[in-house]
Amino acid sequence: MNLNETSPAKEEATILGTSSDSEQPSPGESLRALLEQTNIAEKLDEDKLKEISQEVSEGFETDLRSRDHWERSLEEWTNLALQVRETKTWPWVNAANVKYPLLSTASMQFNARSYPSLVPSTGDIVKVEVIGKDPTGEKLEKAKRIGSFMTYQILNQMSGWEEDMDKLLIMLPIVGTLFKKTYYSPVTKQNVSELILPKNLVVNYWAKSLDGAERVSQVIEMNKRVLKEKQMSGIYLDVDLGEPQIQANEPNKYVPVPQDSTTPYVLVEQHCFFDLDGDGYAEPYIVVFERFSKKVLRVVARYDEKGMHLDDAGKLQKIEPIQYFTKFSFIPNPDGGFYDIGFGLLLTPINEAVNTLINQLLDAGTLSTLQGGFLGKGLKLKMGENRWLPGEWKTVNTTADDLRKQIVPLPVKEPSNVLLELMGTLVTSGKELASVAEIFVGKMPGQNTPATTTMATIEQGMKVFTAVYKRVYRSLKSEFKKIFDLNGVYLDPEQYANVVDVQIMPDDFNNDNYDVCPGADPNTATQSEKLMKAQGLLELLPTGILDPVKVVARVLEAQEQPNFEQLFTQQVQETGQPPQPPPDPKMMELQMKSQMDQMKAQQDMQNDAFKREMDSRDQKFQFMMKAAEQERDAKHEAVMNAIKERATFHMDQARVQGARAQAAQKVQHTEVQHQQKVQHTKEMSRVQVQAARAKPSASGKAKK
Repeated sequence: MNLNETSPAKEEATILGTSSDSEQPSPGESLRALLEQTNIAEKLDEDKLKEISQEVSEGFETDLRSRDHWERSLEEWTNLALQVRETKTWPWVNAANVKYPLLSTASMQFNARSYPSLVPSTGDIVKVEVIGKDPTGEKLEKAKRIGSFMTYQILNQMSGWEEDMDKLLIMLPIVGTLFKKTYYSPVTKQNVSELILPKNLVVNYWAKSLDGAERVSQVIEMNKRVLKEKQMSGIYLDVDLGEPQIQANEPNKYVPVPQDSTTPYVLVEQHCFFDLDGDGYAEPYIVVFERFSKKVLRVVARYDEKGMHLDDAGKLQKIEPIQYFTKFSFIPNPDGGFYDIGFGLLLTPINEAVNTLINQLLDAGTLSTLQGGFLGKGLKLKMGENRWLPGEWKTVNTTADDLRKQIVPLPVKEPSNVLLELMGTLVTSGKELASVAEIFVGKMPGQNTPATTTMATIEQGMKVFTAVYKRVYRSLKSEFKKIFDLNGVYLDPEQYANVVDVQIMPDDFNNDNYDVCPGADPNTATQSEKLMKAQGLLELLPTGILDPVKVVARVLEAQEQPNFEQLFTQQVQETGQPPQPPPDPKMMELQMKSQMDQMKAQQDMQNDAFKREMDSRDQKFQFMMKAAEQERDAKHEAVMNAIKERATFHMDQARVQGARAQAAQKVQHTEVQHQQKVQHTKEMSRVQVQAARAKPSASGKAKK
């Protein structure tokens, strides 16, 4: 927006304190002149201030109206989370109006889980990342120095940072969006990063992001004393703002506040763009004005020399504004709006339905317990209210039958079981949405539930929170980057050296030498998960491939032991190597036993060797004996064979001789037989002859 419509050159001369006839400065010189001024508003005339005031005031009110529906919802979420008690007049005065703490429980559970993870008790908050290769380890040492100092800085020097972080983590799940403003305070000489509630940071609802918004307005309540101090110090213009005012219920109507020195003015610090040097390009500025009087108090540049981009000819190309605010988001808004959503939007319908069911059950129980009804006129009682004390009996002038007829109770029912079951279903649904099931609030699972099932359930339930953690870490990284940049401009080197206790380098916080980048740890895990991972490292330690010192450091870090480096021995701190363990009696006993076993094994080996040698000698002796025996047997067999052969020869000879004798005997016998046969033949022949001789004699005699 160009506010120099009449005479840019004249206006520029007015701003820079030069005459219109003098030579006009270059764009870079005019921007540097604006940059060096504490309050540019002192150089602007009344008309220009009114023009700026009108522009920023209208822009602020426009942005405010764009988020009216969101502000109404924000108030509803806050009342529900705070359990604000409200009196009901229906169905009767002071009827039950209980609010079930579903949203409050979800908020406290998120805070209880996220706060120890994001702000660990070890104080290791700022993680500095090494950019590029680091063969010598110089970048790693630089990252350690910066991380150590920035952690000390935000926890000790920036007062209220941890408390604001605690508030942020309990409010973020309710409202969905919170902001932090990071800047350097010239009063305290320290960096400041303060929490800004979403109601006090006005951005057009349909803006895409903080960097893309044309206007970002912070609402600041400041009392008269503090305002006067800033006016006397020259930070604000010394103008009359009148008495503080507040806005009435009707839009654009204001009412004066009763006189009180503590009643604050409502100031608006708007980060916007104006063209104050008359070059047709709107530069980033910060304008502070009082909301109701619309008077400008301060105008200051919102850029530095590094943000001015000039070409070789000195012509301005663009200006990068300095971003003071960091947005913390819970869940991105599905409708594309700037303000993100939280459990306030997601759980309010369910929470309201549960509240209605609880109150209906309570009202039904009240009617059923106290009862009421109609009294007939024939009851003969005093008209009006009749109350009974416990154990009290009253006398009436009527019979029991008339009492039964004249008293008619209201037809009321007991509380409905259907409503009770429906309420339980809604509560369970709300807990599932908020991931606050019983297992996450400390209640033990079923007795027979396996450990793996329990861990898987917890891991699955933590998915929602893990995504939110990453968004919070992304915002923390942006916040730490702003602190890093401020340190590069305002940090005292001596203070830095005293904190880190090592020799510092001049370019530790130099953005031009982009070796390291501040950030946060995106690998957040629960305490039990960290301990389980550390236990896993201990189980791998006996393999011998892990460094024992680093493994123990991981375990101590998982246990969140403060300053665990001091727990290491002097030798470990100096060398980084584990010392030799002292002699352990059990180990010595084991060693002695091992030595005895070794000696026994050696003796057994010697015995085995001697036995083998003796066996070998025995085998040789046996072999020799066997060879001698075989030789003896061979000789004996040869002798026996010779004897046998000799005997066989003699036997053969005997057989031959016997055969000869037998043959001779046989020949002789044959000869004898032959002779006998011949003799017999001769005898027979003689007999036959004698017989033949005798036969004729006989035949002769017969004839006679």
